[in-house]
Amino acid sequence: MLLDVRTYTCRPGTIRKHLELYEKMGFGPQSRHLGQPLAYLTTETGDVNQYVHIWVYENAADREKKRAAMAADPDWVAYTQESAKLGALIEQNNKLMVPTSFAPIKR
Repeated sequence: MLLDVRTYTCRPGTIRKHLELYEKMGFGPQSRHLGQPLAYLTTETGDVNQYVHIWVYENAADREKKRAAMAADPDWVAYTQESAKLGALIEQNNKLMVPTSFAPIKR
């Protein structure tokens, strides 16, 4: 199992608009290709301009295949173009992680 843990930072005052756009245009095509996320989280304390989402893959090859299909999807491309126009995102941090043997993730 490979977890893609993604942390995004938005410009102050834009996170709500960004997430509304994602819900309207991005979640459908993304989940169509990647499946349902393990988690999609907003920050309660700390940097309130950040959110995190976690996607689960079998391995790196599975991740590469699914993300390539998503990148070629016209609906996903349209979302990324609208997101760029909105200009809310200022930083992205990705970590590929694997669960430990003593605390596996159950799906």
